[in-house]
Amino acid sequence: MQFRFVASACISAILLLHAATSAGANTSSVAAPVPYRLNLYHLHTGESIHVVYRVGDRYIPDAVAQLNHFLRDHRTGEVKNYDVREFDLLHDLLVKLKDPDAEIDIVCGYRTPWSNNYLRQHGHGVALHSQHMEAKAIDIRVQGVSTESLRNAALSLERGGVGYYQKSAFVHVDVGPIRRW
Repeated sequence: MQFRFVASACISAILLLHAATSAGANTSSVAAPVPYRLNLYHLHTGESIHVVYRVGDRYIPDAVAQLNHFLRDHRTGEVKNYDVREFDLLHDLLVKLKDPDAEIDIVCGYRTPWSNNYLRQHGHGVALHSQHMEAKAIDIRVQGVSTESLRNAALSLERGGVGYYQKSAFVHVDVGPIRRW
């Protein structure tokens, strides 16, 4: 009895598919999930990572863990789980710049409170409650893109804070409150 039900269901599915294709329906119109890819180079560690971290709406846990490790505090080695919206922001920024496969240079990723305090004490203009300590911020450069163009693209996304560091030639992007400096 169970075999007949399964066989009948399979035959029905085949007939429906045949009817749809015979009637001119486009069965290939269902889009494959879009892969979200990041290519990053860390200026302080010399490491690179090329990873698909999300497919469609599904984040890939192992890839996200690799990104978290890659963006660790390079002074202490401590890893913190990033807000995945930050990865999406980087991806969407490259799409906005019309070069989704470009490599992003990482100036600074996660910072422990110790590292944040160290930088504050040494006069680097670091915020007391930096989004870097929450794993919600990254300072970046993109080869071949001016710092001003990178800042303007980030501002146009309206997805968080954007800091413009013209003299140091990098842009801060975070997924905290929308603001600019």
